[in-house]
Amino acid sequence: MTSEPPEGMAPLAGFGQRFLARLIDTVVLLAVVVVVSWAVMGDDVRHGTDETLGRRALVGIVGYLLYFAIEGAMTAARGQTLGKMALRIRAARLVDGAVPGPAGWTRAAVYVLPAVLSVILVGPLFWVVNSLWCTWDRPFRQCLHDKAARTVVVAAY
Repeated sequence: MTSEPPEGMAPLAGFGQRFLARLIDTVVLLAVVVVVSWAVMGDDVRHGTDETLGRRALVGIVGYLLYFAIEGAMTAARGQTLGKMALRIRAARLVDGAVPGPAGWTRAAVYVLPAVLSVILVGPLFWVVNSLWCTWDRPFRQCLHDKAARTVVVAAY
């Protein structure tokens, strides 16, 4: 793999743009989890008991799977989640700058699915390391999910 982006590829997105886009996507995740919570738990969502523990776990798993589906489908189809659309950036294949296609699903899997391990704190630790990786990665400012899918995040015109 080359250390130079393909000729004609848009400039790389900055950390601030990526952070704000991910913040917007996190709000989307929270909205998904709230909807799933009310659908599965109803009024029990406010009254945590041992009897609701299984349903709470189900809410978490279903919420993350829905988020994975949203993230994967949008990234594969257009290289953009709602946050990336708002910040005018997109994921692109490193090799040619094209929309990620199937690599969008790989990218989403590496970003979202470790969250299922939240119970043992591996998921949150991975999210932090993964999200900060682009601050020191050179030359393409890739996070771990970018590296796994061989993508970069660039300006969208």
